[in-house]
Amino acid sequence: MASDDASSVAGQTSLSDRELQIVELVAAGLTNQEISEKLEISKRTVDNHISNILTKTATGNRVELFRWALQSGKVCVDEVNCCVLPEWPTSDAKA
Repeated sequence: MASDDASSVAGQTSLSDRELQIVELVAAGLTNQEISEKLEISKRTVDNHISNILTKTATGNRVELFRWALQSGKVCVDEVNCCVLPEWPTSDAKA
């Protein structure tokens, strides 16, 4: 009866690539508006992603999310707890 839904086992939660990208940007200190501008998506879409991420990670706010991300190895800060995250194209890469 295993599934890829919001179940959490030993701190491991299934987040989409986009959600992981947003977690990385939250950890970098960006606001939802700044994230929306960087990813070229609406702020409301970012708000929805953040809400879904908080639910999936059972965290109540951005600080708890940041702590969860560090503890689960989803982000690194200043070369500490570093992990490999997907590379995302920048808007400059458009031809």
